[in-house]
Amino acid sequence: MIKFVTDFGPLLVFFGFYYNSGKDLKVAIPPFIVATIIALLVVWYLEKKIPMIPLVGGVLITFFGALTIYFDNPIFIYIKPTVVNILFGIVLIFGKYFSREPLLKKFLGKSILIRDEGWQILTNRWIFFFFGLALLNEVVWRTQSEEFWVNFKVWGLLPITFVFTAFQLGILNRYKIDEK
Repeated sequence: MIKFVTDFGPLLVFFGFYYNSGKDLKVAIPPFIVATIIALLVVWYLEKKIPMIPLVGGVLITFFGALTIYFDNPIFIYIKPTVVNILFGIVLIFGKYFSREPLLKKFLGKSILIRDEGWQILTNRWIFFFFGLALLNEVVWRTQSEEFWVNFKVWGLLPITFVFTAFQLGILNRYKIDEK
């Protein structure tokens, strides 16, 4: 329950302020930043560490949110998902060529036991997926209304990610290492 609250609580705060303010990003972003920082602090307090992905996400939310408020320009918050997805894709590419083992394996290896060939396939798929999400975010924010983008960011990108992840189960099963 705590993980759910720390993962999705800041998003719910953002939505609440966005829709209760008459759909004003300038009103919704500061509580979103504060809720994100509080969520990270709660994770740190409970686990004595903050996982890398939520930490990077929190830093980028704070950075792009602050830019949006300071410059009074929503483009900064619009491009945050693009930047995050491109960064994740680049990190995976970097790991693919400059690390002894795939970075996905380092991030998820304790919870997922598959052969190296499976990790390579998953890494390639996630690289394309992250770049695809970046492109999709760019298309949506450049062609749709702000309200559509806000809804798409949560009700579009999140389900797309869940569905993509579910489609990776075949690879996990095919390359699974049997525990003995």
